Amino acid sequence: MAPFLAYEDKGTDSSLVPLVLVHGHPFDRTMWAPQIEAFAPARRVVAPDLRGYGASPVTPGSTLLSEFAQDIGALLDELKVESCVLAGLSMGGQIAMECYRQWGPDRIRGLVLADTFPAAETPEGRRSRNAMADRLLREGMRGYADEVLEKMVAPYASVEVKAHVHRMMTGTPPEGAAAALRGRAERPDYRDLLTRITIPALVVVGADDAYTPVSDARAMHAALPDATLHVIDSAAHMPNLERPEEFNRALSGLLARVDRRRLGHA
Repeated sequence: MAPFLAYEDKGTDSSLVPLVLVHGHPFDRTMWAPQIEAFAPARRVVAPDLRGYGASPVTPGSTLLSEFAQDIGALLDELKVESCVLAGLSMGGQIAMECYRQWGPDRIRGLVLADTFPAAETPEGRRSRNAMADRLLREGMRGYADEVLEKMVAPYASVEVKAHVHRMMTGTPPEGAAAALRGRAERPDYRDLLTRITIPALVVVGADDAYTPVSDARAMHAALPDATLHVIDSAAHMPNLERPEEFNRALSGLLARVDRRRLGHA
């Protein structure tokens, strides 16, 4: 049984396709605050806290991407969201790819892959993720958060953005973060899947992202049959917070394409 996820459900149902936002690690649904504010006035926007994050239940051990996707599917069933544009950043992007693998184009009408990558983990990466999981369980989140803050967002990001990101990281339960790290270490390779995703897609990346560089985004864009690439200058791994207006413009373009298709104007 999937845990009942904490979530934001803003806006009202309309002729516009709902937007579902999947946060990254080790964050929570508040990372999408600028997008909820921008898009909820016109359409329904749903942003869950993933299992183990924010106010959602924690399941110790290991949480696979497939389990995160099942949780989101169960929540959307509960909320009667039959189809949506699905946007995910970093780990959230990998979960979005897994959602597409499970649900297909009938439920996902548009896909946003932000600051993410589709390849399976390397042996070295698996060891690193499991070692980090052990560390978080042993030490908690603060030391890790202090170390990676200026890779998650650029060193030149605003004080307010840095404080928000640091607050999300230190507020994440170590058991939930560790379970996600162990699950991501076992993730499948989504590169072949990308070549079969024919719905409109948007690939977004911060120009200064050290975790998922622009080269990864270009490779995803090349693999997707119907995708737009948007590189956001003066941003690192979280351009939706660092440069929200530009991120939102790119997302607006995809949403408009999906809405036109739904209304028969494609």
